Amino acid sequence: MNRAARILFKAVFLLSLFSKLSAEEILLQYKGSGGYVYIEITDLRRYDNGKYTGLVSREVRSYISPMSVPKGANPADRYYDGNFYVSEGTVRASAYVGEEINNSIPSTFKITSDGQLIMIKDKGYPTFRSFPAFTRSRIKPGDKWQAKAERIVDPLNKGVKTKMPIYVEYTYLRDDVFHEEDVYVISAQWATRYGLAGTLDFGGDRDLKFAQGKNLATILVSKKTGNALVVRDTVDEEFEYSDGKKVAFKGTISMFTEYPPTYNKEKLFPALQRIASVSKEELKKIMDNKVTDDYASGAGKGAEQGAKSGTVSKGGKGSDVGSNSAAASAGTDTSGKKESGNGLSKAPGMVADGSKIEENRSDNNSVTQAGIKESKGGKAAKQDKKSQNSKKRTEVMASAKDTVSKETKETEPKVTVENTEAGIRLTMQNLQFKPDSAELLSGESSRLKDIAELLKMVPEQMILIEGHTASVGNPRGEMQLSLERADTIKKALVKRGVGADKIMVKGSGGTKPVADNSTPQGKAKNRRVEITILD
Repeated sequence: MNRAARILFKAVFLLSLFSKLSAEEILLQYKGSGGYVYIEITDLRRYDNGKYTGLVSREVRSYISPMSVPKGANPADRYYDGNFYVSEGTVRASAYVGEEINNSIPSTFKITSDGQLIMIKDKGYPTFRSFPAFTRSRIKPGDKWQAKAERIVDPLNKGVKTKMPIYVEYTYLRDDVFHEEDVYVISAQWATRYGLAGTLDFGGDRDLKFAQGKNLATILVSKKTGNALVVRDTVDEEFEYSDGKKVAFKGTISMFTEYPPTYNKEKLFPALQRIASVSKEELKKIMDNKVTDDYASGAGKGAEQGAKSGTVSKGGKGSDVGSNSAAASAGTDTSGKKESGNGLSKAPGMVADGSKIEENRSDNNSVTQAGIKESKGGKAAKQDKKSQNSKKRTEVMASAKDTVSKETKETEPKVTVENTEAGIRLTMQNLQFKPDSAELLSGESSRLKDIAELLKMVPEQMILIEGHTASVGNPRGEMQLSLERADTIKKALVKRGVGADKIMVKGSGGTKPVADNSTPQGKAKNRRVEITILD
């Protein structure tokens, strides 16, 4: 072989090798992630019976927080929950949505490794489900695959959500970089076909008879997590109703996923030590251990296992995650249903829930007297009885403002610190609200000021404020009250200089207990407001 032939052979070989490398096959997978902010912006032109009638603008925003995987579930699946906030008449992606907290829509779902989204608590959001979905085969640029998905629509904004099945064809276009993150660029297209055999949603809008149209979307998928960072869907659809009315929409629906930036947690240590009354060594232990929210998957409903104040509790069935405060917030958790036997509020002579003080005094005094007799008595008592009475005395002192003996008096921490999957969480218990109200009583200014100063140290981080109540049999009232109280704390922090656009509020009512609701002390622990600096 002469020199020219050898050079040609090498060139062909290298070109062949380069082509092989450039067309390397990849496996698209949803690997899950921590919490993230989901934003959906709709900007559509509306036509009624062929006549242009205006612009439909809507923004949906939610912080989606991770949940622990339930026992027996596939460990590759990722579980999430969040509250969706809907704002009509704005297309500003940076606008804070949720000033009107009553439009908060709860949602819980899981995402499998191939991108299938399965709803657990379904109130209509997110509106795109199992989109995008990935093939289980390895692919290279130019390859295509098909997958089923679902879309939720309410064209006339009637408040009736209709599920529309869609069959999507995807194409892996190329690799790229988006905001310094490596991404896969994928195109997706599908035809809107509703009203044909097998496509009707009998639980949706019965007046919606037919829909047709086409959608073409461009998707940027994170190589690191498999999350769809950006989806831009170009829409051209028409919906027909039983009265003959036809409504068409043309324009775009854009979806964004944003992650909280990373930050140095150690710079918060001095402020956290002061707020939670913990040593630097204790705080380091907390940061080295991550708490999973086991109550999100059904835990926290059995016997209490109080965690030492300021330290991490690993949770588990029936555990009291991250706090042993038995202090009760003033006011009931529902509008109308009272709880008996709660702790005392700061106001002398008033029970937190407004019920008669005598019901609590008799219990408190009996426990206190038992404690005094034990401390003074010379008779030999059983060790386990001493331990039980000591625990009772601690809980009574944390929940009441009565005068007791020095031997039993303990100071409950104002704030408990935990390191969770979602980020650093501050739990505020014994917050003083007016009965049956989200209005704070005086006396909380110092605590809120300290927390606001801490949050201002991380101005770029998203903050989630989540309200919780005890469960007394009125889920709707509990959910609303917990949301309103979380919003009250948000407004108080904004007043003290924390950016409103960085705060999202959420109400969980009595759905996430950390203690047993059958006891006054358990109910008191379940009343809390959690402030999470999101990772």
